[in-house]
Amino acid sequence: MSLSQNDNIVYVKSRLFAVRMINLCGQIRLNFHEYSLADQVLRSATSIEANISESTQAQSMKDFISKISISLKEAAETSYWIDVLYHANIISEKDYFSFDADCDELIKLLTSIKKTSKDKLPKQS
Repeated sequence: MSLSQNDNIVYVKSRLFAVRMINLCGQIRLNFHEYSLADQVLRSATSIEANISESTQAQSMKDFISKISISLKEAAETSYWIDVLYHANIISEKDYFSFDADCDELIKLLTSIKKTSKDKLPKQS
């Protein structure tokens, strides 16, 4: 049920993504003085890993799925913000494709974890 924080690919990738997004948000504040926007992006991007981390202490499979689902929602929101940053000319096309690919990979991993976990739940009649 739980994810190991040290060697689990989704945990590692979400940490690396969070760090990249923290650095990006610092640059947004510095270069564009967009504090509210940077804060919103930062909240959604770092919440992905925070909820994955919280899932490691889930009390049940349903609790685990709930935390993973929240991570998935936060990843979807972050994907939206990455798109907005690109269309507002705050990030370059190269950065857009890089951040978008990383976020999309997290979405795919989290979707897979959620589906696999749901399949392990006892079937209700």
